[in-house]
Amino acid sequence: MIIDLSHEITAGMTTYPGLAVPELQTVTSRSESAARLGSGASFEINSITLVGNTGTYVDSPYHFHADRADLAGLPLERLVNVPIVVVRAQGKRDVTAADLGDPGRLRGKAVLVHTGWAQHWGTPRYLDFDCPHLAADAVEVLVNAGVAVVGIDSLNIDDPNDPRRPAHHGLLGAGIPIVEHLTNLEAVPDTGAHLVALPPPVRAMASFPVRAVAVVSRDLAVVDP
Repeated sequence: MIIDLSHEITAGMTTYPGLAVPELQTVTSRSESAARLGSGASFEINSITLVGNTGTYVDSPYHFHADRADLAGLPLERLVNVPIVVVRAQGKRDVTAADLGDPGRLRGKAVLVHTGWAQHWGTPRYLDFDCPHLAADAVEVLVNAGVAVVGIDSLNIDDPNDPRRPAHHGLLGAGIPIVEHLTNLEAVPDTGAHLVALPPPVRAMASFPVRAVAVVSRDLAVVDP
């Protein structure tokens, strides 16, 4: 079973307050191509203009550290077929080290923090700055545990009101990519599934949307919503 962990991208949508919205345009229409081909066949070509932080996206270390890996430099082993550990943190605003459980179970894993905030996607509530986020002590545990990648189903992995951005500085500084604005984590088992979250390899770019999915073995029980 494959669980889609990404939000759809639509023209005009808002992912984060203040960022430009996606613009979708038709470069070649079906009628134009039909007239050009003259064979009864037709096609459509589109263009999209968007910022890297649109929809569900990955932050590379380059996002906060100019001398670290950009999208093209991300190690694929951190983003493909990575064993998942889901951290259940519904109802918490500050996700702390205590919420992570035994750090020994996190090494080399894709740690996905399930806060339940995705239920507000597409509403003004989702954009509020009192969203769930990682506390600094949780970031320290994740870095020391040597996790592969960290994701969250919230507006920001950091407290938007905190300009220090400890999660972005700490995780990206340790070479750990971040996936923000995940969804459907309630359907992912606590352990046993595997993450795929690949961006295109754009050189000198910090962030980009991904189609993040959890691949779940048929013999694993699915967590009740």
